[in-house]
Amino acid sequence: MSEFPGRLLCIDHGIKYIGLATCDRIGLIATPYQILKRKSRQEDFDTIKGIVDKEQIVGVIVGLPPRPPDFEGTSQSDIVRRWARRFANQVTVPVYFWDEGLSTYDAEQLLRDADKPLPERVDAHAAAVILQSFLDAFREGQPFPQSLVNR
Repeated sequence: MSEFPGRLLCIDHGIKYIGLATCDRIGLIATPYQILKRKSRQEDFDTIKGIVDKEQIVGVIVGLPPRPPDFEGTSQSDIVRRWARRFANQVTVPVYFWDEGLSTYDAEQLLRDADKPLPERVDAHAAAVILQSFLDAFREGQPFPQSLVNR
């Protein structure tokens, strides 16, 4: 297994909210960080870029929803791809996609299993589920995916 590069930030991109999660420097445990109420694209980018700088983030994982088969039109997956590519062009750290399949459901289930009350918004917990999946795959020997922007 390669050495883990450092702290990552995960984004669970939603229509009204953005869930954020981070991990420790050795890539062992993902934890919910914050929920952002969406504003303008540039305001959201600026806020996240500030977190990247403040928390010394070395890479950003963006949860990618599955694209429904035989779907015609613009899916949530297409929206997230476009948003993430624009974001990747504004930051100096690599940005990666990772499957977010059922992350909100999994986050709610984890909270229930831990006998914790469900918060009004679980977006940051969903981001932690996505990031933990990424960390687990890395520990099992899967390499990082290709960055959206080659630096």
